[in-house]
Amino acid sequence: MTITPSNLSGAAGVAAITAGLLYGGIQFVHPVEEVANVTGSAWAIVHYLTVAMGVLGLAGITGMYLKQVQETGLLGLSGFLLLGLFYLTVIANSFVEAFVLPPLAEQAPHIATDILGIFGGAAADGSLGPLEGISTFAFAIYFLGGLTFGVAVFRARVLARWAGILLAAGSVSTALLPLFPHAVGRFAALPVGIAVAWLGYSLWVSTRKTGSPAAGTAVPGRGRAVAQ
Repeated sequence: MTITPSNLSGAAGVAAITAGLLYGGIQFVHPVEEVANVTGSAWAIVHYLTVAMGVLGLAGITGMYLKQVQETGLLGLSGFLLLGLFYLTVIANSFVEAFVLPPLAEQAPHIATDILGIFGGAAADGSLGPLEGISTFAFAIYFLGGLTFGVAVFRARVLARWAGILLAAGSVSTALLPLFPHAVGRFAALPVGIAVAWLGYSLWVSTRKTGSPAAGTAVPGRGRAVAQ
């Protein structure tokens, strides 16, 4: 297969679709953040998938940004960098949850409990130092990145505009999470997951359209112009 910008954009669209569906779907099967669950197979599978979601999401938003880099301007760049940093944070956090927490749960359950408290929204007690600021940092870049990138998409008029609005609104809605239990608040991810998948589909469709032979151009192997 020949590697072209069109093919890469299409692949980024598929990556974003997959990442969005994973982000939303994981919320329904995520085990409760308790030490007893950390060594189970369900915990491992969910966090392997979350690492994959982070990698695919990073590839997806990169393709989205490059598709509309001129139209989104500085606002789009800011949103892309913030969301990219969010996905990198997700990858790092999920790696810890998948590969570091299970041994800790057996050998040092009190430390595993403290780490789960950070990721689960429990109040920090200072025992883990700077690590306790991860949840606040992740919230900030998620909120600001989703808002700015979503608005930039809407203004650019290149990809699905209402998907951009859904991304912005879903990201901003996380400000209400302190009002709900963590098990309920995690479903605030659904609008963002849908928006990312929607934008990925929009990117994929637009890539297929622009990648098609233009009207009246010669198609390789046919020897003459073919009207589209």
